[in-house]
Formats: sequence, structure tokens, C-alpha cells
Amino acid sequence: MSADLVITGGTVVTSRGQHRLDVAISGGRVDRLGPPGVLEARRFVDAGGLLLLPGGVDSHVHLMDPGSTDREDFPSGTRAAACAGTTTVIEHSHGNPVRTVDDLAAKLDHLDGRSNVDFALAAHAWPGDESAKIRLWQAGIAFFKVFTCTTHGVPGHDVASLRRHLRTTADIGAVSLVHCEDESLTASAESLLRAAGRHDAGLVLEWRDRDAEVVAAAVTALLVRRTGARACIAHVSHAEVAEYLSTERARGAGLFAETCPQYLLLRENDIHDHGPFRKFTPPARNRTAADEAEQWQQLRDGRITHVSSDHAPSTAQQKTSGDIWDVHFGLPGLDTTMPLLLDAAVRGQLAYEDVARLYAEVPARLYGLWPRKGSIASGFDADIVFFDPSPTRTVRNEDVLSKAGWTPFDGRKIHGRVVRTLLRGELISSDGVSVDGRSGEFIAGSGWC
Repeated sequence: MSADLVITGGTVVTSRGQHRLDVAISGGRVDRLGPPGVLEARRFVDAGGLLLLPGGVDSHVHLMDPGSTDREDFPSGTRAAACAGTTTVIEHSHGNPVRTVDDLAAKLDHLDGRSNVDFALAAHAWPGDESAKIRLWQAGIAFFKVFTCTTHGVPGHDVASLRRHLRTTADIGAVSLVHCEDESLTASAESLLRAAGRHDAGLVLEWRDRDAEVVAAAVTALLVRRTGARACIAHVSHAEVAEYLSTERARGAGLFAETCPQYLLLRENDIHDHGPFRKFTPPARNRTAADEAEQWQQLRDGRITHVSSDHAPSTAQQKTSGDIWDVHFGLPGLDTTMPLLLDAAVRGQLAYEDVARLYAEVPARLYGLWPRKGSIASGFDADIVFFDPSPTRTVRNEDVLSKAGWTPFDGRKIHGRVVRTLLRGELISSDGVSVDGRSGEFIAGSGWC
């Protein structure tokens, strides 16, 4: 039987290997894979020797929509995602948090026709609001975002409320993404720094220091194991945190560890030169090439389980319109995360199979999107990235499609190019230009009923 489309001439990459196979697509899904020249179709596309990777699944994205759309919105953010090879995002916005089923319904109504890629949504966990969490999980959210310190206007969970939350999620099978910084340490540091009259950018490193992250991550990891919950520690910034998580995972904890390109490629001292353009939390921690090499090793061996962008943009004007205390936390990342991971594969820091695992398969499995998303295999959505590893280019602010209009990786030379991106078999970007068809669909999480 003929398929709708067959992609010929490419090398299919999954977490398990690379194979020269043709890919048949019917009804927006991968129908089957076969040896070159065997599959029949009504239409053929020649991949011309390119690598074919699963579309990126970015599980930590803030598109500010509805809310602070002067910073970012779904049309612009998902346009950037599509051109970079990311075909699914899991989004939550701190300024307009989803706390109830009604909030979720209103957001879904607002987002109808606004996304260029498929998307899931997360909810914010408010301390003590356990009944709302059960209903939200059943309504199809992908995870609960939990803070251990008050940040972005969202109240932090102390140890007692965190344990209650994790017990609730363990009972219903839900997943949490936990931002780990200890409230007492960050609050104490802020008080001392303000009393000292500090307004230099370097205060961020002392305000959100390593101890605050390590303490909160270690306590969270222990509670995840003892409650039987499933959780991911967000934006792991350095190797010590990952080691604590790995130890608890070896003891049976249902723990995952996420990191982001900024923690792999930026350095702690950059903030002294770049100020608010390096204000994100936790801050970059790497001080030496050895620090960086250790984190890449942790990605390769699975101690860090996956990668996200933590896309949280502000424009350059917004980043410079105020004191370092007051300007927004966060960086843009959807334009660059997949390209930087693929560059790492060309350089030999990762294998292409690692990229498929870290930025597609693991997040899809963790957040209930598997077996629809996360691989090029029979029955999966035909979300496919055509990648040419041969060219080199320089990342430039002027090429950023996010509303931010800048990137912390401006001036960085990278290898390879995303040639085209398919979403459910349909072209959504070609040679860096988005089709902008707003064809993205909502995907309910695994608790939906």
C-alpha cells in the first residue's frame, strides 16, 4: 500500500543508532521504515544524504502568552522553535499561572491557532492546594512546576509543603518539575546584599549561590525517594547537583535531571561583563574548561538525563531598563538549543544518538508524550528534522526569531544547519524560514481522562 509521502536518501537517527532507511509517512504519522528504494508512496522527498533526527521536545519553555506578550508570545516563540528543529514544547508562564482547571481551559481557548509546533501545558503547584492538583492532572497537564523559593511571584514550598505535594503526586502518578534553590539561603543573602548597598551584577552569584541550589536539590531528591514520587530537578547548573541526584536515583528515586545550554557553555564570571544579559537563576556555575567537560560527560553517561532551553526571554530594552535587582530573570533559548546540541555532536562532545535521547526521547517519555513524540519509528508523529552537518555559521543576534532579538551565544561559531523541519509530516520550516501555519496542536498529558 502506498504511503502519503516517503523520505528517501537520509540517515535516520534515534537514541539506538543510525541507519540508512527510507521513511514512509501516512496520516501525519510514520507508517514504516524500510531499506532504500523499497517503499511506495504518492509523493517522494529526497533527503540528499542528510541526517534525519526526531523533532526536538523542549520540556521547559515560557512563552508569556497570555500575559507579558511584549516579552514573548506563542507565534514568535514557536516560529523560533520550528526553524531550530524543535517540534514540541511544554509551556508554562509564571506571570499568568495555570492553577485551576478553569485556568487551563481559558489558556487553551486563548492559544487556539497561535502555535507553529505541537504543545503541552504545565500547571503551577501552589503550596497546600492539593485538590486542585488532582483535577489538573486529570485535565491533561504535563507536569506541575514547583518552586522551593519564592520566585517570579510564585510562592515557594517549604520542606513540609513539598512533601505534601510529592505525596499527592505519587498517589495520582503525576510528575513535577522542581526549581531548587533554598528559600532561607536566598532570602538571607538578599537581605545582606541589599543592606550592603550592592547593585553590581556580581551580586546575583552571591544571592543565588551554589549552596542554595545544592541544599534544595538534595532535600528534594530525598523526599522524592521517600514519597515514591516522580520528579525532575530543573536546570541543574553544575556537576555536584547532578551527583546528589544520581545517588538518590541509584537508591530507587524516580528522579530526572535537566540541564540547559547556558549551564554547559557559559561561565560564571560572564555576568561581570554582560550584567543583566546573564541574569538567570540558578546562574551559570562553570569556572573552568574542566567544569564544562564534566557536565558534557554527565550528559553522555546519563547522570544528567535530558536538556531543555528554559526559554524565558526579555528584549534588550527590558533587560537594561532597571536595576540588576529588578530586571527580569531569564534567557532566550528556543532559537539555539537544538543547533547547539547538534554542533556538540559535530564536534564530538555528544553523539547524534545522544541528541535524540537528550532532547527528544527522554523528555517525551518523562512527560507522557511517548509513544507519540520522541522518535522516528512506526506509529509516532512524523516530526522530523533534516540536518546537514557540513556548513558552519556564526550565531548572530540579528537572526534570532524570538521577540527577545538577542542571544547569549551571539558570535559563537557552530557547525551544521537545520535544513527543514516537518511536523506530523507537514513542512513547518525550510532553510531558516518558518511556514508560520499555526498548525500546532495541544497534546494532553498522561493523566488525562
